[in-house]
Amino acid sequence: MTTQRFERSGIHLDQSELLCTKGCGFYGNAAWRGLCSKCWRDENQKDKQTQIQEDWALAERLQKEEEVAYASTHQTAPTQPPASGRREEKKPKEKASKVKTVAKLFSTSTKTPPKKDHISGEAAPGSSGGPRHGPPDPDQATRDFIDFLKPLRPGREIFKQCRAFTESMFYKRELGVEELSECVQDFYQKLSDYLHTQFKGSSEQVESVMDEVERYMMSRLYEGVFCPESTDDEDKDLAIQKRIRALHWVTMEMLCVPVDEEIPEVSDSVVKAITDVIEMDSRRVPQQKLACITRCSKHIFSAIRATKGEPASADDFLPALIYTVLKANPPRLQSNIQYITRFCSPSRIMSGEDGYYFTNLCCAVAFIEKLDGRSLNMSSEDFELHMSGQTPAPPRPPAPPPSLQQVQSGLDLLTGLGVRQERVMEGARRLESDLIDWSQDVEHRVHGALGGPPLEAPPAPSAIDADNVENDLLPPPLLPQLFAG
Repeated sequence: MTTQRFERSGIHLDQSELLCTKGCGFYGNAAWRGLCSKCWRDENQKDKQTQIQEDWALAERLQKEEEVAYASTHQTAPTQPPASGRREEKKPKEKASKVKTVAKLFSTSTKTPPKKDHISGEAAPGSSGGPRHGPPDPDQATRDFIDFLKPLRPGREIFKQCRAFTESMFYKRELGVEELSECVQDFYQKLSDYLHTQFKGSSEQVESVMDEVERYMMSRLYEGVFCPESTDDEDKDLAIQKRIRALHWVTMEMLCVPVDEEIPEVSDSVVKAITDVIEMDSRRVPQQKLACITRCSKHIFSAIRATKGEPASADDFLPALIYTVLKANPPRLQSNIQYITRFCSPSRIMSGEDGYYFTNLCCAVAFIEKLDGRSLNMSSEDFELHMSGQTPAPPRPPAPPPSLQQVQSGLDLLTGLGVRQERVMEGARRLESDLIDWSQDVEHRVHGALGGPPLEAPPAPSAIDADNVENDLLPPPLLPQLFAG
C-alpha cells in the first residue's frame, strides 16, 4: 500500500488545485496564472489602467517638453518679417501635429474602421489606403444562426450586433492575439448582460444563445485567430509533440492507470477516447473542441468503471487522461488549448463538466512537460537513459494475482496430491512390515537349523543297471505277447 501511494505522488492532484487562486469557486487556468477568466480580466484591466495612466503621464511630459522647446526656439528667432506668410502659419500646425503624434503613441486604440462595401470589396468614398479583403460571404454557419434567431424576439438585434462586431474584427488583424481575445471576451460579456437585462431570459436560454453566437462568430474568425504567426503557439506544439514521442516507453503500470485493455469493452473505450482527443484539431469552434475533450473524458471514465466495477475517482481519471494524451499525441495540442482559452465563452470553461475536463487536460499537459523519474517511481539515471533511447523497454510487469477460480483449482490439485501421497505412504508402511516379518522368519529358521542335530547328506543316486541294485524291488519286465491273427 505504501508503494502504491508513492507511485501516485507525482500524479495526484487535489481538486482544490483546479480552482481559481482568487477563491471565487470557478476553474482556473495555467494560461491565466491559475485564475479564472473573470478574475484574469479584472487583473488585466487593472494592469492596463495602470499602464494607460503611466503612458498618459509620459505623453504629458513629452508634450510639455515639446512646448518648451518650441517656445525657446520661437523667442530666440530673429524678429524680421518672414519672406512668406506661409512659413509662420506652418509652425503652429507643426507644433499641434507633434503633440498629437506623441499623444497618439500612448493612447489606446479607438480607431473605427472605415465603412466599406463588403460585397464589392471597395472602400467608401473619401477613405484612403490600399484595398482590404472583407469578410467571407455568409456560409452555412450564418444561415444556421439566422434560423436559430428567427423565433426570438430580440433575434434581429442580436444578429445585427454579432455581424457588426465580426466584420469589425477583420480590420483589427494588426492587433496581437491577446488583444483580439480581449475584444471577443468583452463582446461576449456585453451581449450576455444585454440578454439578461433586456431579453430577461433564463440562464439556460442565455447560455443557449451565447453558444450559437460563439459558433457563428468563431466559424468566420477561425482562420485569422487560430495559431496566428504573431504567437509562439506553433513552437509549443512542436515541443510537446517531441516530448510525447520521447515518452513512448511509458506504460500504464508506471502511471498506475486502473485500466485493463484485455477486456474488450475497456479496449473499445480507450480507442474511442484516443480518437476523440485527436478529432479536437479538426473542429473550428471552441465549444466543439471542448465537446471532443468531454467525450474523451467520459470514455476514460467508462473504461475505468468497466475495469474496477465501481465509479472512478479523480486519482484514477488524471493518470488515465495522461496516458491517453501520450498514446494519441494530438496534433497542435497547445494551439487548441490556447484557442479555447482565448475565444471560448467564459461560462463554459469556468464551471460545469466542460470546464472540469478542460482544466484536467491542461493539468495533464503540464504534467507531461514536467514528467521525471520520481513521477514514475524510478531513478533519474534510469529515466534519462529511457529518454535517450539507450535502454530497451522496461521488463514485462509481474503477472496479476490469481483469480478465485484459479485459487480453487490449485487447492483441488493440492488435495488430490495429498490423497495420492497418503496412499503411497500406506503401501510403503505395509511393505516395510512385510520385510520385517520375512527377516524375522528367516532369522528364526537359521537359528533353529544351527541348534538341531547335524544334517546328513542324502545317498547319491545310482544307475538303474548297477550291480547293487536290488532286482526284487524292480517291477517285472514286460514280455512280448503273441496274438492270433
